Amino acid sequence: MRFSVYQVSRRGGREKNEDRMGYCYTRDSGLFALADGMGGHPEGEMASQIALQTLAALYQRDARPSLKDPIRFLHEAIMAGHHQLLRYASERGLIDTPRTTIVACVLQGNTAYWAHCGDSRLYFVRGDKLIARTRDHSYSELQETLSAVVPIGERYNRNVLFTCLGSPGKPVVDTAGPLILQKGDRVLICSDGLWGSVSDEVITQQMASRTISDAVPELVEQALRNAGPKSDNVTVLSVEWESAEDEDAARGISTEALGEEVFASTIQASVGGGPGGDADDLDEAEIERSIREINEAIRRSSQNAVNKKS
Repeated sequence: MRFSVYQVSRRGGREKNEDRMGYCYTRDSGLFALADGMGGHPEGEMASQIALQTLAALYQRDARPSLKDPIRFLHEAIMAGHHQLLRYASERGLIDTPRTTIVACVLQGNTAYWAHCGDSRLYFVRGDKLIARTRDHSYSELQETLSAVVPIGERYNRNVLFTCLGSPGKPVVDTAGPLILQKGDRVLICSDGLWGSVSDEVITQQMASRTISDAVPELVEQALRNAGPKSDNVTVLSVEWESAEDEDAARGISTEALGEEVFASTIQASVGGGPGGDADDLDEAEIERSIREINEAIRRSSQNAVNKKS
């Protein structure tokens, strides 16, 4: 399995960044996820972090080295994140539960699967075409979908969601896949800070015409410019499947040499960037440090396996 990945998060005009993102992989499978903590509820950054940590922990448990049923895994792991949020609120006696949206994608074998709850999106681009996009769990998107068959009355604000993790009712989790992958296919997952300020057409055009390491930062900067001083947090993670051999080696990952028990992850174990770290702006330098640390751990693991055999 070979892929390239690029991810970045910017705080925009908000007091803090409640978005979280990251990816995990084994020899035969990769999980890519993003969560957007919801304002108006307590501890949005904890909500998104707990949701991703739950996904990563269950993925590490079940991907040995591949998932038996990726769709079932995505649905159950996202629901597990929801229950972890309810438990977190109960244990701390919170009047309201922290809430978050989430979108996650599994690339395994030569297929893609994904799931989402809320309005964090996935875009699937092949060549110059947008092959698939998630549909937001918002009243405004539902209204647009139904507009061809029922009269449209009052227009809803796009930020009004009818489901999310941490909600009192059971969350709606939509799943999709399998979709057969082709070399060069690109997946982009993002918070609403991106698609709320940049159109689907522009996102598709940038992803189709530039490398992901050029397209992603340009899209993020464009979103910040378009939204102005009150911009939402903008967080994007993009993957290119079976990327070209001349792609930047610092962002290219090949899993062919990994042992069956090796698991790698960039999802933080705790909120914040560690001592002296800043979780509000996660830039490519931090991501590359994570990748180097992962690769070093893999190298040591492989060397230990060789030493045990000899």
